[in-house]
Amino acid sequence: MTLELINPEDLPTPQTYTHVVTATGSRQVYVAGQLAEDESGELVGLNDLAAQARQVFANLGRALAAADAKPSDVVKITIYVVGHRREYLADIEAARVTLFGNHKPADVLLGVESLWAPGYLIEVDAIAVTD
Repeated sequence: MTLELINPEDLPTPQTYTHVVTATGSRQVYVAGQLAEDESGELVGLNDLAAQARQVFANLGRALAAADAKPSDVVKITIYVVGHRREYLADIEAARVTLFGNHKPADVLLGVESLWAPGYLIEVDAIAVTD
């Protein structure tokens, strides 16, 4: 699988994502929104965005692995954050880097009113392309 990460010169260069990603591969992997739940389905990090973000990205890594995909195969993620504020970015990015390292897929970050149940603060879905 080959990825081309493109940041057009006439757009500001983002630090944490890539504006355009092209992917050449033979298989697409779609990962449903991952929540901050442990193996038994219990919420991790009640009222703690940093703890929930770490769990969400860890779960995303496990989901990718189940499909024989790697974090470096991810072309796009969508991040949903309850009541998002700019100061949340540091915690989200710290958790993101634990999964992706220097890989910067295209992304969307959306502030939302709520997720599927009270107490959940962040959810992340992904698209990957593999050979």
